[in-house]
Amino acid sequence: MTTKLGIIGAGGMLQYHAAGFRQAGAELIAVADVAPGAAEKASKEWDIAEAYTSVEEMLEKSDVDAISVIVPNKFHAPLAIQCMNAGKHVFCEKPPALSAAELAEMIEVSKATGKKLMFNFNNRARPESREMKKLLASGELGTINSAQAKWARRTGIPGIGGWFTNKELAGGGALIDLLHMVDLAMYFMDYPEPNYVVAKTFDTFITDPGFKGPWGIPDNAEGVTDVEAAAHGFITFKSGQTLSLQVSWAEMIKREEVSVVFQGTKGGGKVERLFEEDGIDETAIDTCEIYVQEDGKSVDKTIDVEECEDMGRIGSAANFVEAIEGKAEPLNSPEQALTLMKIIDAIYQSSDSGKPVAL
Repeated sequence: MTTKLGIIGAGGMLQYHAAGFRQAGAELIAVADVAPGAAEKASKEWDIAEAYTSVEEMLEKSDVDAISVIVPNKFHAPLAIQCMNAGKHVFCEKPPALSAAELAEMIEVSKATGKKLMFNFNNRARPESREMKKLLASGELGTINSAQAKWARRTGIPGIGGWFTNKELAGGGALIDLLHMVDLAMYFMDYPEPNYVVAKTFDTFITDPGFKGPWGIPDNAEGVTDVEAAAHGFITFKSGQTLSLQVSWAEMIKREEVSVVFQGTKGGGKVERLFEEDGIDETAIDTCEIYVQEDGKSVDKTIDVEECEDMGRIGSAANFVEAIEGKAEPLNSPEQALTLMKIIDAIYQSSDSGKPVAL
């Protein structure tokens, strides 16, 4: 039976969700958006039969099996819960929720309804990440001792005064927006249980229009800007592993860097996306490397994979459909997402208190 999909939110990420669902053989039949005309426009642009101005109307009238949620962060949890209670599987954009407490409620509803809950941690679906995960699973690089996660931008604020910079709507700033490399590092580490978190966030440059990025939403002079521009932290795990992180929208670095680097008991590795100055996906260079010792000599190896300009977004959406249909293992689990959100909560708590936070 063909899985029928609906999408809540007609923004820019719709194109990747639509492509992924269709790549997996699903039928995309409905789109809903509260903004006047947005759903109708998206339905024509992406050849989606049904357009709705409310989620309630779509749930009532459309025969969808699953729904993807592409809306501001504040609405992830309530919409996911509403859809699961209506009998639909849910694929939700990142971050999973505003907090670990919200996500825990989402997980309880998923269990109670028996509906699958997954998130768009799309960097796990990048070819480089899939290949590195295979190498780690094979034992060739041993066990990861330590890792460094980085998504650092020099000029990347996605709209000053819009919902991205409003803590009530977004839950936080750069950290909660660009959580992907923290997630990917822990994915490579088999998602160990965190022990302690010490971190500091910075709001330097957060209201400076000179640090805006080439994407996002328009500035809103009447809006709220009360989130961080950068976060730095260190996490220890009960397994003995460690992870350091640097995440920023606006920080004094040479160029945008997106990477996970790790050191294992038999070898090390790096997955990196290095952007040109404009920060646009099409100008980025992806690399996948491993570092080993052979016959007493240092050997660096490049792992060649196919190019993927969409950073795994299409593959991530396709995996959701395949997981629903039992054709593939899900690339992420709600339990992993909960661990990630607990760490994000702890980073903000540590920054506010100036003290380490035990988990």
